[in-house]
Amino acid sequence: MFRQITDTVFASPQIGVEDVAEAKALGIVRIINNRPEGESDDQTPGDEIAAAAREAGIDYVAIPVTHSGFSQTQVDAMEQALAVEGPVLAYCRSGTRSTLLWALARAKAGDSPSVIASKAAGAGYDVTPIRQLIEMLSARG
Repeated sequence: MFRQITDTVFASPQIGVEDVAEAKALGIVRIINNRPEGESDDQTPGDEIAAAAREAGIDYVAIPVTHSGFSQTQVDAMEQALAVEGPVLAYCRSGTRSTLLWALARAKAGDSPSVIASKAAGAGYDVTPIRQLIEMLSARG
């Protein structure tokens, strides 16, 4: 269920409390929730994931992203959330928003757009919808 984007970044569809143990076994040190609360009736509430993460000794950060797009504040928050020693797991409904936000954060840091796209594709995600934004951020980085 967890898709590996880089050596230290995983993306995933919605996780449940039971998935925190798998994250712990992989050495995940931070879980990043990119899903807004109440997006669907079948999602596990973020506070339940946060509690399970804390119990397992894993840090938890919420950076909710709606389908309306990404803000600079969200990109900055994701960049900060990724700046941790050890692997992170970011999740949303399908893993796509988490991967796109990761891509924007890495572009802001100056990573190559083609490398970003390749790593995302290797995990099964397509960054084409935000490719121009990735290129613009990368050029500034």
